[in-house]
Amino acid sequence: MADEPRFNNPFASLGPLKERLPAAPEPAVPPTPAPSPATSKTGRSYARAVVRMERSGRGGKEVTVIEQLDLTAAERDEWLKALKASLGCGGVIEGDDIVLQGDHRKRLPKILTARGVRKIILSN
Repeated sequence: MADEPRFNNPFASLGPLKERLPAAPEPAVPPTPAPSPATSKTGRSYARAVVRMERSGRGGKEVTVIEQLDLTAAERDEWLKALKASLGCGGVIEGDDIVLQGDHRKRLPKILTARGVRKIILSN
């Protein structure tokens, strides 16, 4: 009774078949290098952005406003979607500004620099 296993292993009979498996293929495409932080995905750089926190006229709720980015309407939509995803917040476009829910003044400079903004002005 000492030689018998304590339980039935359903995978024990698969052990000998392991040697017959083909070798794993090498990856076909090497990973692409990360884009440089000086330019965005499209290769375009943006001169500046003004980031400020606003509370008045919003029922006491804090929002972060990104102004003076000089984006087209399609670019604004794409930037809004990417910023909302990376910051985990809600947001909307008001005119030419991107408005994000919450105070993100500390986190936004790094994200905007990675997207190709050369100068970021933080104001209160």
